[in-house]
Amino acid sequence: IPEKETIQVGNEDAMMHALFADSFAALGRLDNVTLVMVFHPQYLESFLKTQHYLLQMDGPLPLHYRHYIGIMAAARHQCSYLVNLHVNDFLHVGGDPKWLNGLENAPQKLQNLGELNKMLAHRPWLITKEHIEQLLKTEENSWSLAELIHAVVLLTHYHSLASFTFGCGISPEIDCEGGHTFRPPSVSNYCMCDITNGYHGVDEIHSTESVCEVEALMEKMKQLQECRDEEEASQEEMATRFEREKRESMFVCSSEDEESAPARDVSRHFEDTSYGYKDFSRHGMHVPTFRVQDYSWEDHGYSLVNRLYPDVGQLLDEKFHIAYNLTYNTMAMHKDVDTSMLRRAIWNYIHCMFGIRYDDYDYGEINQLLDRSFKVYIKTVVCTPEKTTKRMYDSFWRQFEHSEKVHVNLLLVEARMQAELLYALRAITRYMT
Repeated sequence: IPEKETIQVGNEDAMMHALFADSFAALGRLDNVTLVMVFHPQYLESFLKTQHYLLQMDGPLPLHYRHYIGIMAAARHQCSYLVNLHVNDFLHVGGDPKWLNGLENAPQKLQNLGELNKMLAHRPWLITKEHIEQLLKTEENSWSLAELIHAVVLLTHYHSLASFTFGCGISPEIDCEGGHTFRPPSVSNYCMCDITNGYHGVDEIHSTESVCEVEALMEKMKQLQECRDEEEASQEEMATRFEREKRESMFVCSSEDEESAPARDVSRHFEDTSYGYKDFSRHGMHVPTFRVQDYSWEDHGYSLVNRLYPDVGQLLDEKFHIAYNLTYNTMAMHKDVDTSMLRRAIWNYIHCMFGIRYDDYDYGEINQLLDRSFKVYIKTVVCTPEKTTKRMYDSFWRQFEHSEKVHVNLLLVEARMQAELLYALRAITRYMT
């Protein structure tokens, strides 16, 4: 997002000004994440409050552990922006510089968290109560339940924030490493040829086409609403549509999708650098569907987190609800539009990629509302954010404002975080019972 198209400091309203002040007080700087999130002040307020609580308020883990876990989580996605931020914070709160030479130099207790970190980041559906037991039952270096909940929330927070950082192409602040370069670390594969060939003028070229896209999307929403009112699919048909969408989501991949080795300065903070996102049924491996009716955030996860790490369940719940329900009733140039159907399709598509199913949702709507370029963007930002490119960002919803694309990223962040949490918390619940 070009700097001139963000909300300029000095032009903000009273609420934004207060948020800038809070962010500055907490971080000692006005970071670029804040400057992009402030497009949606209600969400930013909830985000800052939650992050401040996780990092700085009373909690089971010591401060330097919190920042080190943030480094471990961000490093899984090679997010040098967040890694560097927390390296500074880690040292500031008295963390041992030797730990920064690699995970093998950190205490065994933190090293033991490495397995859970990589599974949460890339394949959360594989987490079992046995993984939880290993962390809680290790003789000298065991975690308490409260410490583990704190660690899990931090890991999921920073995996998701890495998605936001890459999804919005956030670059380092001007005084940070990489802040002066043309190509910031979080915008990969954006080459000079895109500019030379006039790729930045994509909106001018496709202007009419883009307007048609918006109209077509609104028409589909209207037709789906009418179909909903007329007939309802059977439970069997709904289940079939979910399985079909889950299967199809495996084949959504970018033409630019290629393996890249992580830089050493980031990879030293985690083990097993080759371990990444893998689709469910590759190599004939079947992962059972996670039914929200059997284990949900509202009925199970929320109370477990709140019981073991007071107030955090409430803070996360507020943040999930704000992201899911946030609307200005606009779509590109149109006003007074009910976007709830579209927001739900985005949220449920992300959960579908993680195998999570809502029995009462018709997954046939997803293909109607999300086109291929949008699905590629969603899957990349959520599953392999380090591979997100500017071209992907530009190619979906071409007529929409930057603020609307940031809004999409908020949905991606929170849906991803909740999906990871559901798998981890279900495993903890199974261990406890």
